Amino acid sequence: MRFDTVIRNGTVVTASDTFVSDIGIKDGRIAALAAELTDADEVIDATGLLVLPGGIDSHVHLDQPSGNGIVMADDFDSGTRSAAVGGNTTVLAFCMQEKGQTLREALKVYHAKADGKCHVDVAFHLVVTDPTPDVLGQELPALVEDGYTSLKVFMTYDGLRLRDDEILATLDAARRTGALVMVHCENEDAIRYLIGRHEEEGKLSPKAHATTRPIAAEREATHRALSLAEIVDVPIVIVHVSNREAMEEIRRARQRGQKIAGETCPQYLMLTADDLDQDAMEGAKYVCSPPPRDKESQEACWEGLEQGVFDLFSSDHCPFRFDDPQGKLNDKGKRNFRWIPNGIPGVATRLPILFSEGVMKGRITVNQFVAMTSTNHARLYGLYPRKGTIAIGADADLALWDPNSRVTLTNDLLQHGADYTPYEGLEVQGWPVRVLLRGKTIVGKAAVAVSEAGGTYLSRERSSLVVNRSF
Repeated sequence: MRFDTVIRNGTVVTASDTFVSDIGIKDGRIAALAAELTDADEVIDATGLLVLPGGIDSHVHLDQPSGNGIVMADDFDSGTRSAAVGGNTTVLAFCMQEKGQTLREALKVYHAKADGKCHVDVAFHLVVTDPTPDVLGQELPALVEDGYTSLKVFMTYDGLRLRDDEILATLDAARRTGALVMVHCENEDAIRYLIGRHEEEGKLSPKAHATTRPIAAEREATHRALSLAEIVDVPIVIVHVSNREAMEEIRRARQRGQKIAGETCPQYLMLTADDLDQDAMEGAKYVCSPPPRDKESQEACWEGLEQGVFDLFSSDHCPFRFDDPQGKLNDKGKRNFRWIPNGIPGVATRLPILFSEGVMKGRITVNQFVAMTSTNHARLYGLYPRKGTIAIGADADLALWDPNSRVTLTNDLLQHGADYTPYEGLEVQGWPVRVLLRGKTIVGKAAVAVSEAGGTYLSRERSSLVVNRSF
């Protein structure tokens, strides 16, 4: 066989194995894993490099409505370009149902936003904010069959959060259709109460964002979400866990026999609440929910990654510009923390941070790295084995990593739409020096080939957590 591309002399890494092999690529897929492959139109020398499956970031917000006068910093063009720079080849973005809108109407809007603009492959999670009988009884079953096999519910935020009875109805619809539900766990009533108290006391700076969303509010909501899932008997994903207390709720649920997936993010390994306590509104750069916690919580999240409590390491990329009246420094946000848009950029920095702080510092193996940043995402969200691994027949989505490369993170390197990165000046060891999407190089020498947006929309199968159930 003559190949389109051969990658030679690299060390191939999957979630389970590490081995030296050449990779032959034909028609966008991996066609051979063998020694001494040479017959190809293009030969890439990967001597000294690790060849990993392209990263899959399953928690990304792009071009999402964010309130009156607030504009998200990334659309699908800039957001997926930044994803590619960081070694990703697939992102799963959220399709936000607005009140009174059907899910299909929301999908029509988001497909129009994404079509022809994506530099990596893209799929959508449905965000259910208006779980009417028609949405749950008619739309959702049909959409799951159409390949939209995951959805998200919120327990916080005005206009987004669902009551417990609405969560139960949504979970029950997921159980009947085979959809996988992601849950944002924070107690909105407790948060509202604490916001009111802070306002009465004149505590309005960005640091108050952290103290109005304490660990107990996340822990309680996590316990409640797991209890509701147990009542309906359905698997769920607890997203962006920030602390030990919430993590232990996941551990205990598994010990009870529940099928649960857990996720954490770079901000909970690298940032603390002290980052919000800075002069001149600088703390607004770090406002996200749940907020960063403390050093002890950082260590707990590392423990969760090392011990497998967390299956997923995602970015929760939710970018806003800082010095912008439509971003963090909007007029109301400058006067009161509650109006600072929640979210930070991170789709490009997710993989380098975990590789540097995890693999290179001996906290996790490179195989665990692949599992938590690619393979587990593909399995949980119905993309495996087409995505998330290096195997014959899989898409040739590959990231060539130089484990010895040292890179200082700067905002201009990341090619996103935000005007800052929370990790400015951080030196990381290990960097994706070349990224291929279905066999085509989309990143080389730290610059995306932006002349063509070659990403496609991905229809998905049901999650590995639900495949053995009948619907």
